[in-house]
Order: sequence, then structure tokens, then C-alpha cells
Amino acid sequence: MTEERPAADGPVIIKKYANRRLYNTQTSSYVTLDHLCEMVKEGTEFEVRDARTGDDITRSVLTQIIFEEEGKGQNLLPIRFLRQLIRFYGDSLQAFVPGYLDLSMESFTKNQEAMKNRVAEAFGGGTTAIEAMTRQNLAMFERAMKMFTPFVPPTGRAGETEARPANGAGDSAAKSSDEIGELKSEIEAMRRQLAELARERK
Repeated sequence: MTEERPAADGPVIIKKYANRRLYNTQTSSYVTLDHLCEMVKEGTEFEVRDARTGDDITRSVLTQIIFEEEGKGQNLLPIRFLRQLIRFYGDSLQAFVPGYLDLSMESFTKNQEAMKNRVAEAFGGGTTAIEAMTRQNLAMFERAMKMFTPFVPPTGRAGETEARPANGAGDSAAKSSDEIGELKSEIEAMRRQLAELARERK
């Protein structure tokens, strides 16, 4: 993947009009979502602004690009991941998710080639090894998500909440604290491994 290259005079400004047409102010030409997709892959920074209000709508347009790619059969986002992500919209702890995903993707992007080569050498089969690493990362992500909802009471049958002794709150909080500490240790260990891989590639 091509690394993002900073623009000399800031990001390219793309204007979106009411008729949904997109206008590249740098090239003075109309573009499509496919063009913007290629710009992302080339590492070209851009901002999409509403032509009438001037509001930054880059996030919604990038989301639309992902939707279009998924519709073409480029199934990159697992259903389980999407469902778990949706559950955090409107949650009081949703602010944690963007930073976590951003850090995870940044680390993966910077070290993806080193990771592929090292895993292929270690396990003798790149595809299987990458899948194993992916499952491990997803498992850690799920643990992180569960840790940030530690006070949701467990449920028995549908619509029925399992009774819990009042004095169990302290034990639950202590367990949550231990799990968070363990997760931090795992993340730090992974970051050290990624840094080591990056050094070996130089």
C-alpha cells in the first residue's frame, strides 16, 4: 500500500454539490467516488466540503466509498465486527473506539509487509498464518470492547436479568481492572513486536 504523501499546500479540496456531483478544485474537473478511491490508495490527502455550506463532509463520503466497495464484493469488513461496531453508536463509551481503531490500523499499515514476510517465514504458509494473526487481533479487540461495558448485568432467559449479590460490585470492578491491565500489557507487547519487525526490515 502506498504511504500517504503530504500535500505542499494542504489537502485537495473536493466540493460536493446538491446534485451529488463532486468537483476537484485542484484539477478543475468533476470526479467520481472511484476517482476518490484511487486518490486514497495513492496517498493523496483530500477534504470533501459541501459546496453550499462549506461543511466538512469527508467522513460521510469516505464511508460511502467503503459502502460502494463492499457492494462490489470487496468484503473487507466482517459481519461480526460491523455488528459490534454498531452497538457502540450512542453508547457513552463510544469515544474510545475511534482512537483504538485508528491506532490499530496505523500500526498494521506501517508494518504489514514486514508482518507478512516474518509470518510466512515462521509458519511456512503466509495465508494460514495471517488468518491466525487476524483471529488473535479480533479476539483482543472483542476483549477490549467487553471491558468497557463491565457493569452490564448478565442475562438469563430473554428479558430476564440474573440476580446478583450487592456485594459483588467490588469483585466485578477488581476483575475489570485486572483485565484492563492485562490488555494493556498485550497491546504493549504487540507494539514492541511491530517495532522489532520494522527495525529488521531496515
